[in-house]
Amino acid sequence: QVQLVESGGGLVQPGGSLRLSCAASGSIFSIGVMGWYRQAPGKQREFVAGVTSGGTIDYLDSVEGRFTISRNNRDNSIYLQMDSLKPEDTAVYYCNAARRGLTLPTMRIRGGAYWGQGTQVIVSS
Repeated sequence: QVQLVESGGGLVQPGGSLRLSCAASGSIFSIGVMGWYRQAPGKQREFVAGVTSGGTIDYLDSVEGRFTISRNNRDNSIYLQMDSLKPEDTAVYYCNAARRGLTLPTMRIRGGAYWGQGTQVIVSS
């Protein structure tokens, strides 16, 4: 089993920045692709960004150029640097990890097996 714990959410003004972190524990050797999803009130959960162990990255169109995902393969931790935040970025952000073998395109569609508990991001003046 894999446990994921997010941190770094909070309240920020439009145009501001936040950095989310996700720490993995447990059977981290079994982890393949990792990424971030978000869910805004009244909306479905959506893919935000994903990264493979080899460094291939994919972003949701609306965050590309503003968000940066990074990964530490030694401990399978990932980060999401969020700049130029907008009110529409307000959501609960979830860390996600897939078992080895799941591709990034597939993870983008249906997510991996492991989820964190989520961290709230509020962008408001």
